[in-house]
Amino acid sequence: MMYRHILISRTDSIGDVVLTLPLAGWLKQHYPGVRITFLGAAYTRQVAEASIHVDEFVSWPEQASDWPGENRTSLPDLIMHVFPRKEIALWAKKAGIPARLGTAHRLYHWNTCNRLVAFSRKRSELHEAQLNFKLLTRIPGATVPCLSEIAGLYGLDKLVPLKPEIAGLTDKNRFNLILHPKSKGSAREWGTENFRRLASLLPTLRFRIFITGTEAEGRQIREAGFFRDGMEVTDLTGKLELSELISFIAACDGLVAASTGPLHLAAALGRHALGIYPPIRPMHPGRWAPVGKNASFICVDKNCSKCRKTTDCACIREITPEQVAEKLMQNL
Repeated sequence: MMYRHILISRTDSIGDVVLTLPLAGWLKQHYPGVRITFLGAAYTRQVAEASIHVDEFVSWPEQASDWPGENRTSLPDLIMHVFPRKEIALWAKKAGIPARLGTAHRLYHWNTCNRLVAFSRKRSELHEAQLNFKLLTRIPGATVPCLSEIAGLYGLDKLVPLKPEIAGLTDKNRFNLILHPKSKGSAREWGTENFRRLASLLPTLRFRIFITGTEAEGRQIREAGFFRDGMEVTDLTGKLELSELISFIAACDGLVAASTGPLHLAAALGRHALGIYPPIRPMHPGRWAPVGKNASFICVDKNCSKCRKTTDCACIREITPEQVAEKLMQNL
C-alpha cells in the first residue's frame, strides 16, 4: 500500500524523539511525497521541527483533540504507535485513522490497532533506534537498518540562526566542547565534580569549554562549586531555548554527557558526542548509545545491577576524568 500521510506517535523525552527521527527519514526515502506528522510532547516540538523529514508537529494532548479538524482529507492513512499509550490508541481509533500500527505486547492494541507486530523492547538486544524500526516489519520491503545507516537519517537541517552574542562565543582555533553534567533525572549521572575535574584537565589553548543545562540545573552546578578558582568555562545554563541549544550544539565540535537528549542531538548533528554510561540493563550503551558518525561512549566493562533502584551509580563513578580527557584528546 502506498501511504500518503503517516502519523508517528512518540510522546516521551527529547532523546527518544531524536532516536525516532530516522524512522521519518526512512519513510521519506521509501515513500516519495509522503507527508510525515509527528505527535509528541509539547516540549519536544523544536526537536521534531528541526528535521527536514517532519512536515508537521502535533502536541499531545493540547492540539490533538482538534486535529485534523473538519478537513478529513488531512487525516493520516497510518499511525505508528512507536511509544505506546492507551489514550492515544483510543484516540486514533475514534478519529478514524484507517491503518493503526502497534505492538502486540499491549493488550489494548488488540482492540485499537488493526496492524500488530510481535516484539518486545525489554528482551531485545537491539538499540532503541533500531527497535523503532521493528514496527515497519509489517510494511513490505522494510527491514531494520544497521546503526551506521541510521546515522544518516536524522535530517536535522532546519536550524534557527543563533543570536550574534551566542554565535560569537565559539573559537575557530580551538575545539569547542560542551559539557552537559545534569540529566533532569533521566539517566545515571557522572557527577558535577567529575565534570569539573575533566574541564581542569583539558588544555585551554586547545579547548573552549561551555556548560549547558536548565536554569535549575545551573543553580545546582554553581552551588556544587563548579566555577570555583576562576575556571575558564562559559556558563550557558538557562540561557538557551531548545531550538537555540540545537543550533549551538551544531556550531560546536563536541559534547560530553550522560544518556541525555543533548547527547543524542550532538550525535544526530554529526558532532563528537561522547556518552558516559552505566553497565545496567537496559540503561547500558547497547540500548541507548549515541548514534552518529562521530559518536562514542565510555562504560565500565562488567555486568552490574546493584544500583538499579538508586540514582547514585558506583559503576559510572569508576570512570575517571582522565579516561574521558584521553578519549577527547583523540578527536583533535
